[in-house]
Amino acid sequence: MHPLHNADKPRCTWPGSDALMLRYHDDEWGVPLHDDRKWFEFLLLDAFQAGLSWKTVLHKREAFRKVFHGFDPRRVARMSDRELAAALENPAIIRNRLKVQSAVRNARAFLSVQAERGSFDDFIWDFTEGRVIRNHWARADQVPAATPLSDRVSKALKAKGFSFVGTTICYAFLQAAGVVNDHLTHCFRHSEINAIKPGRP
Repeated sequence: MHPLHNADKPRCTWPGSDALMLRYHDDEWGVPLHDDRKWFEFLLLDAFQAGLSWKTVLHKREAFRKVFHGFDPRRVARMSDRELAAALENPAIIRNRLKVQSAVRNARAFLSVQAERGSFDDFIWDFTEGRVIRNHWARADQVPAATPLSDRVSKALKAKGFSFVGTTICYAFLQAAGVVNDHLTHCFRHSEINAIKPGRP
């Protein structure tokens, strides 16, 4: 884990001074992902982020983990009406009925993609032929909210039955999961992530 107290490390601006955001930025965001359980976690959390800040969602992540069975898509796909009703009464998460219902719908769609393609990971990385998109943004205002890549991913996910997967949400989880390296060029993680050997395990 990178030392969060080290003020000498230049970072992206979006984590601010929040310790949890800094830890997420330093340890997770932008690292190329090849784990289906983690893919489902990012899909679920980014769907709940729609219209809200990532900081809000991140501070509720452990509560989401408990409610949604450790982000196990098989268990989420089988959640009962009683469990969903309890989730909507749980103040520790974001209590939005459409988003809670979409978690179950997306879990079922996720399992369908796994059955069809072998893994969700293979499905997503095929959009870039297994390559990381290495951007070189100098300023935060240069980083796009969506791209033609996220447009294609959004369209494909919607066609497979996913909801809350608009192009902006899709770009957010492509950034989070390292399909795109959008750390700013002055950020110490930009070069570290670019040094990670590309490709699937």
